[in-house]
Amino acid sequence: MKEAVYIGTNPSSEPDLQELMGRVALGDEEAFASVYDAVAGSVLGVARAVLRDQAQSEEVAQEVLVEVWRTAPRYRSDRGTVVNWILTLAHRRAVDRVRSVEAAAARDHKAALLDRTPEFDEVTEQVEARLEREQVRRCLRTLTEIQRQAVTLAYYRGLTQRQVAEALTLPLGTAKTRLRDGLIRMRDCLGVTA
Repeated sequence: MKEAVYIGTNPSSEPDLQELMGRVALGDEEAFASVYDAVAGSVLGVARAVLRDQAQSEEVAQEVLVEVWRTAPRYRSDRGTVVNWILTLAHRRAVDRVRSVEAAAARDHKAALLDRTPEFDEVTEQVEARLEREQVRRCLRTLTEIQRQAVTLAYYRGLTQRQVAEALTLPLGTAKTRLRDGLIRMRDCLGVTA
């Protein structure tokens, strides 16, 4: 009969992680040291596979092993092995770190875009609006009385051409002509190109 050949350590010499986790849950530091020695390399490997950054992988591995110490009483053997539980914690923590880094990068990108966006200057906006209103008033004064009335009724009161004609007691065609002529003069006065 041939003897079994094991690569690495003999399985019978490996610690009973389930029994050790029970002791860790009670605060046994020596048991935790044994669990740490048994899983630290695998935890680092999982973190490294997700993060691809050695420094962050080491941080995540450390956080996971601290979490194992703090949350050992939550381990339930009926839901899986100790190694699977710990590696699941490691994977979740590494994925959370990736998401956190991506969210931070997105926030930084958004902040950089906002820094390049000119701030709204309320005073400048008010001054420009006032100047535009004054220029429109000045141009309205250059119109004939009937043109000014037609433009004012149509654009400031919102009347249709037919309603302008009725309000000014003009034939519809004449009201349209006065409006058109008035708008052409306004356009020329304001320097708007057609």
